Amino acid sequence: TDVRDNGYGGGQGKVDADVVKYWKNRHMLFSKFDQGILLDRESWYSVTPECIATRHALRCRGKTVIDAFCGAGGNSIQCAQVCERVIAIDADPEKIRIAKHNAAVYRVAHKIDFITGDFFEVIGTLVDAGASCIFMSPPWGGPCYKDRLVLDIRLMTVDGAAAISAASKVTPNVAAFLPKNSNMAQLVALGGLLAEGE
Repeated sequence: TDVRDNGYGGGQGKVDADVVKYWKNRHMLFSKFDQGILLDRESWYSVTPECIATRHALRCRGKTVIDAFCGAGGNSIQCAQVCERVIAIDADPEKIRIAKHNAAVYRVAHKIDFITGDFFEVIGTLVDAGASCIFMSPPWGGPCYKDRLVLDIRLMTVDGAAAISAASKVTPNVAAFLPKNSNMAQLVALGGLLAEGE
């Protein structure tokens, strides 16, 4: 497919066939896409559309928000629009590079502290960060998550249940963006864990 993209966005070249449907919705992913937004292959299907990220940010609004799995930065950028400080974590240094670049496009990079590291290792160091909320959209395992009738959140690319549990040790205010086919019994149990302040 001949479209203007270099695989990351904003350049010239071709987009692979499996990315075309996401390319067509690029302005829903980032309204400022044409101003130089970068995306790697995985980010095309894993970034939260901007209108949804904006709702997440308003819901999580507070002095300091931690974005546990920031990816290309969609949720971190929107949180930075309404929060004093955002701490954005991702294990992939390339995702952090892309997220920093995208935050600069939105002129909010100065409000985001980027940390390259595994969430489960980093979160313990942020107990005293004063987080009012931890937002997370752990990797769902790619587009094939839709093929399952019920998704066991423990079996996603990152164990969603373990991530929520780890986050709850920092703040009881944990917001998770998960697939609609997530196992509801698991979510109810995790909600109980948060309510108990465990």
